[in-house]
Order: sequence, then structure tokens, then C-alpha cells
Amino acid sequence: MRFAVDTGGTFTDLIVEDDGGELHMFKASTTAADPIRGVIDALSVAGKGLGISLRTLLGRGTMFIYGTTHALNAVLTSNTARTAFLTTAGHPDILTLREGGRADAFDFTVPFPQPYVPRSLTWEMGGRILADGRELAPLDEACVIETIQAMKARQVEAVAVCLLWSIANPAHELRIGELLAAHMPGIPFTLSHRLNPTLREYRRASSSCIDASLKPMMTAYLASLSERLAAEGFSGRTLVVTSQGGVMDAGQAAAAPIYLVNSGPSMAPVSGRYFADVDEQTDTAIIADTGGTTYDVSLVRRGVVPWTRESWIGQPYSGHMTGFASVDVTSVGAGGGSLAWVDDAGMLRVGPQSAGSLPGPACYGRGGERPTVTDASVVLGHLDPEFFLGGAMKLDRMAAHRAIEQHVSGPLELSVEEAACAIIELATENMVQAILTISVNQGIDPGSAILIGGGGAAGLNSVLIARRLQSPRLLIPQVGAALSAAGAVISDLSMRFQGMLYTRSNAFDHDAVNRVLAGLEAQCEAFIREQAYGSDQHTVEFWAEARYADQVWEINVALPASRIHGTAELAALMETFHRTHEELFAVRDDAAEIEIIGWGATVACRVRGGASGLQLKSSADVAKPPRSRRAYFAGHGHVDAAVYRFESLQSGQELRGPALVESSFTTVVINPGATAQKRASGSLSIVPGHD
Repeated sequence: MRFAVDTGGTFTDLIVEDDGGELHMFKASTTAADPIRGVIDALSVAGKGLGISLRTLLGRGTMFIYGTTHALNAVLTSNTARTAFLTTAGHPDILTLREGGRADAFDFTVPFPQPYVPRSLTWEMGGRILADGRELAPLDEACVIETIQAMKARQVEAVAVCLLWSIANPAHELRIGELLAAHMPGIPFTLSHRLNPTLREYRRASSSCIDASLKPMMTAYLASLSERLAAEGFSGRTLVVTSQGGVMDAGQAAAAPIYLVNSGPSMAPVSGRYFADVDEQTDTAIIADTGGTTYDVSLVRRGVVPWTRESWIGQPYSGHMTGFASVDVTSVGAGGGSLAWVDDAGMLRVGPQSAGSLPGPACYGRGGERPTVTDASVVLGHLDPEFFLGGAMKLDRMAAHRAIEQHVSGPLELSVEEAACAIIELATENMVQAILTISVNQGIDPGSAILIGGGGAAGLNSVLIARRLQSPRLLIPQVGAALSAAGAVISDLSMRFQGMLYTRSNAFDHDAVNRVLAGLEAQCEAFIREQAYGSDQHTVEFWAEARYADQVWEINVALPASRIHGTAELAALMETFHRTHEELFAVRDDAAEIEIIGWGATVACRVRGGASGLQLKSSADVAKPPRSRRAYFAGHGHVDAAVYRFESLQSGQELRGPALVESSFTTVVINPGATAQKRASGSLSIVPGHD
């Protein structure tokens, strides 16, 4: 048995792959104060659902795959270790100056954010390495020893080291690491050239500081996870989901916890790519994962999940850039638990504040008094109060009605139903804008791409989103309510390695480039030997960071082969760059020279179980729903909407809106004018149509 868990802000999702390779899906409420408690609760629900005890369930487990936002939340709430930053003498303001930039360049009333590590915990190290790797001045070891004593006095709990051009020559950083290990035993530290060997000092420094600050907490957290799972009977392998769209051993992740920032959302495009291919035979899709707290949007373009080094923790420019390569996911505060309110100017707002799991939406009956998107869906009749989470949780329709009446419909002088529709429409527009931002910026016309809706709240307004985008088709997978956990089921054990070497297309240094590529390949082979036990197959893909001469930013380009031996391979690389640049920016310049500044390799090892796909095991005891339910739709008023059970739909069966397709984990609203068909995989393929 294998288990894949994704801990969200409201619910903890669990996919269980049984010994026969069949999948089962379960949910439990997330416990904010103790996320591991939510994991154990979800496993307990699974044990009951499968008719066995929790200990028996875990005792049969061979692999536990965990996606968590714990690292991200720690940074957002400043619940990290007291971290020191060691930098080159004369450059103490790297974290303060950043790369410039403001959300509004002309609004000087907004102060610049505080650096991730304050100046009071920043120390300058004597010594200097040049850009070509030569030593201009030796490391001042006496200064390092003196700084270590000062850090001890300041009760520093972690140390980040980022020196100028350590990516060209790491000797000074390595020596500082030796001195830290000798004089501050037990205090974790991060060396920038090991963690993130890339250009641009701020990004390398920021990633190093974030990583170091998370080490004490995440080491303890992952150790606690392993201990508590073992106490319940689990003796298998524990893997964690990384922000790079793969998984890695929990121990390795604890040593480099920056891999866990944005851990959960990176899996949605992995499963989205699978469903786009299986159900719609396309390699381009927009994946939208609607949780209780956030709406996460990502892309699949020509079968590839795009990456970015500009991931922000918090809002762009006011938060902290990780500077670390990760799956490109845009998140906005719009989910099923997003709060609706009327501001002082009389304008309706939805999000980014969320009710979370406690107290939750007003309809949960846990003390929440403010309306949410979920409350609006209950009032409109789109959610069945008696069948939420398959009937495991009853919703209070009257509480939802009172909350909307008091906070929205009353101030706006609308009927409760009109106010609920307005909440849904505004949430839809917030989500559409997030999709437009990520798709148009990467050269994708959303009107030509299918939309894949995931997350427990996806079905509430995905048809409206698809209509707004003019998408030809909307796909709601049967496992969509746990889309990220489903992605973890089919994800690979993976790692990215990279190295820096500058060269140009008109003066290409074949020997130096091939030495770098050989070193990267050796790192991949070592990873396979040390980490990929139990894996029956693996792949290694090489890539380069390139730009037109004198451009500021690079793009990632796949290499045609593992080495660049002659003119044919070089020409193929150049053509790939031109084509990729044109796809992203609608411009190519075949006559221009190309600069390549970095090289990398990604190794992926298959660690999947016996599951042949992502189709849930069919259940024979599915309760029959009522034939129809009164529901309210904007422009139509109250109508009789047909009600179906997701699990009972037959492959090829066609539906016509207005209709409601319910399961124990989600409800899909098929608005008037839309049509749907059940795919063989279990997915619901919807033509949005027009109202």
C-alpha cells in the first residue's frame, strides 16, 4: 500500500493505493495547530472506509508521500529560526536592496519591506573571489572566528553564507562551513553555492537565508511526522513533495527545506498533465486547483510544466523572493472558504481573507458568522447540506442565509440569492484574472486551452470560469478534489543539479561545456545509486539557461543531447532557443548571438506502485440522490436541476445543464446551457456553452 497526502488550509486530502493498485480517496479537516493530527485523522478515516484498523492500514504501507504548506506558513508567519547572514565585506545590504522594484513604482507612501535577515544579524566577511574564480583577497579567518563568537552571544539558531562569486570558486564558503561546524556544532548552516549555484546575488542570498531559517523547525517537524507514523504502525519509506514537482526522502528534505516551500501546489500540474493527455489528448492545459483558502493556477505547455525562479513568499515586491527554481504556480486568495464582505465604499469584496477550517464558513456551524463562497453555494442550492463530504458533515443552510443577509445582501440592498450570485461571480472574476496573468504571460491563449478543475471547491464555478475564458472544454477529474495528492501518486523521485559556465554561440567552448555536463551527469548517477532504491527506471534530461546577447534575463532550453560535440548539436540547441523565445515573447532573431550562462540536469526515478492510472475504485454502495433539487442560477432564477452521483455515472453518459453532479468530496455545478460527458477515466468532460 502507498499513501499520498496533501495538507491544505481547510482539508487534508489522502489518496490510498491498495495492494491491487486501485485508488481510494479520503478527506479530513486540517488541524491548523497540529497539521500531523490532520494527517492521522485522514488515515483513520481511510481505515474505517476500507474496513480495517489504522494500525493494520499503516502496517501494510510501503510508502508515504507527504505534501505540506508547513514551511511556507512558517515563513509567512515569521515562525522561523533566529538566522544570521554572512556575506562579503562591503555588501551587507543585499537583502535590503534586493533587485529594486515595487508593486506601484510611483507610490512612495508604501515603505520597502524589511530584509529577511535584519542588519543586526548580518556580518561581513573579509576576503574576495573574482568573477573568473581567482582569489583577489584571502578569507579573513580571524574575522570568521570573531563573528562566530558574536553569533553565539546573540543566540543564533541557524546561519546562511552567501559570498560573492562563490559559484565560480567556493573555497571561501567551504572554509567558513568548516569553521562553523567546528565552533558551532549542532547549529545548521547553508552554503549558497551548494544550495543554489546560480547568478544574481540577491536570489542566491535570499534562498540561502530562507533555507537556513527553516532547518531547525522542519527537521523537528519531519522527524515528528516519521515518529508519529511509526507509533501508529508505519514502517515504510517517507517521501515529501517538493516545489519542483517531484518527491524526495524526508531526511534529504530536512537538510534542504527550501525544497518544501510551495510543496503541495506543485503536484496539481503533474496530475493535470496526465488527465489532459488521457481524457482530451492534448499537451496544453490550464490547471486550476481550488481549495478552501487559495486558488492555485498552473500550466502545461507541450507536455512540459513551466518553471520559474521568481516565486514569491507573500505578495510580489513586498514579500520575499525564494530565488529557487520551482514549478510556476500563481496563487490568489480565492477559495471555498474566502470571506465575502462589503467595504466602506459599498463595494463587494471576496477574499483574500479565509475562514479556514476553524471556525470555517458560517454553514459549518462552528462559530463562523461571516459569509464565504461555500455559504453562497449552499444558499443557491448548489450544495446539498445533507450530503456534504458524503453526509459525514451536515451544513447549516439557515446560518449561511443569515450571514449573507447580514453582511452582503442587506448592505447592498439585494435579495439573498442575488447577493449569493454576486459572491460567486466576483470570486469567479478573481480566479479568471489569475489565469489570465499566468497564461498570457507565458504565451498561452486561454481560449485555445482546456481548463482542468481540481480541488474540493472546483466544481462550484468552473463552468463560469471556462465561459469567461472562452475555453473549449472543462475537465473535472473524479480525483480532482484531491488533485495534488493524486499528482503525488504518479510523481517521480527527482532532483535538479546545475552549474555555471559562460559561453557564446559564436565562440562556443565545447570542451569546457562538456566537462560541466559530465559533472552534472555524474551527480545524477550518484543520486540514482544513493536515493533511487526500488526504482525500476530513470531518466536524465539536460538543459541550459540562455539569452540573446546583452539581454538581462535567461530562459530554460532543453539540450538535444547529453553533450555538445559539434556544429550539429550546437545548431539544434540554438534553434530550440530561438523557437522557445518566439513562443514566449513572439520574437526571434536568428542573426543574433546567444549567450549561455548556466547548465543543468534533472534526474527522475520512477517510484510508482501498481496503479496504472488515476481512476478511483468504483463503489457498489453509492446512495441514490434525489432526482432533482431546486437551485438558483443568475438569469434563470429557481429551477429544478437534475442531481447525479459522480460515482454512478456510466462511461459515455451525457448530461445537460442545469444539473448537479455530487460525490462525497465535491459537487460539480453544470450551469444551464452546458453539457457534460463521463470519460472512461472517470473524469467529467464539460462543454461550457453559453448561458
